[in-house]
Amino acid sequence: MSILEIVLTLGLIIIDQLTKLIIVNSFGLGESLTVIDSFFKLTHVHNTGAAWSVLQGARFVFVIVALLVSLYLIYYLYKNKSLKKYQRFVIILIVSGAIGNMIDRVLHGYVIDFLDFNIFGYDFPVFNFADCCLTIGVILFAIDTLFINKEQ
Repeated sequence: MSILEIVLTLGLIIIDQLTKLIIVNSFGLGESLTVIDSFFKLTHVHNTGAAWSVLQGARFVFVIVALLVSLYLIYYLYKNKSLKKYQRFVIILIVSGAIGNMIDRVLHGYVIDFLDFNIFGYDFPVFNFADCCLTIGVILFAIDTLFINKEQ
């Protein structure tokens, strides 16, 4: 990883942790603030599972998986200098998201979530900045793998 990639990764992790700290210091657990009526709220919740609260209480598994995946991807970046910039950025997004949520699991035993959307009547599960990094990174990785670099 280059210095710029390390700084970017740390910056994304810091943004994640700062936004969570702001929520914890501004809202009681379960408390909400409507930002856009019938669409977006800030809601302080804790999640001991993964997306959609799957595998509740599997803290140790999530920490180990996040650690192993992050270490592998960092090693992969280090060994593959020929990756395109966008491919390196995709990996940085995934690593940053995994580490951001791993920090929560280690420190608190749960992940702090707060972005609460209601999209066309569907009350989407509450999530956080690290989840955004992970989701965007995985989607871009899939697009790259399936459509852009099919031969690799």
